[in-house]
Amino acid sequence: MSELKIGDQAPNFKMATDGEGEVSLADYKGKNLVVYFYPKDDTPGCTVEANDFSDHYAEFQAKNTEILGISKDSVKSHDKFKNKYELKFTLGSDESLDVCKSFGVWVEKSMYGKKYMGIDRATFLIDAEGKIKQVWRKVKVKNHVTEVLSNI
Repeated sequence: MSELKIGDQAPNFKMATDGEGEVSLADYKGKNLVVYFYPKDDTPGCTVEANDFSDHYAEFQAKNTEILGISKDSVKSHDKFKNKYELKFTLGSDESLDVCKSFGVWVEKSMYGKKYMGIDRATFLIDAEGKIKQVWRKVKVKNHVTEVLSNI
């Protein structure tokens, strides 16, 4: 799939969530949606990012915006992560990687010269009509949430 750009229709998705829930893009019609992809529950960078989004959740809500964090971790892992840090938003479980692939975040990575496949830390702002309003690739966690908020 070609890389998603501003103005593109966001890919439709449906997936399991924490709390034995299920979520789809259609559930957010009429609201802005921040979809952020992260590599793994309860790792240092991912925890900082999740806590930042949670700490600013009321500000997102005031701007008619929901947050959905997505990784390939299981629902059980998401439940533990969400409860441990009292996260205020939904975590989607994409164990099949279908959603990650449709957003173009399942990519080849490299660490210490070893190549492997993984989730690229990326954030997409989707408007109330389901169109991509903003894209952040290769996200650096520090100040990211503030930047996302300022673009809504």
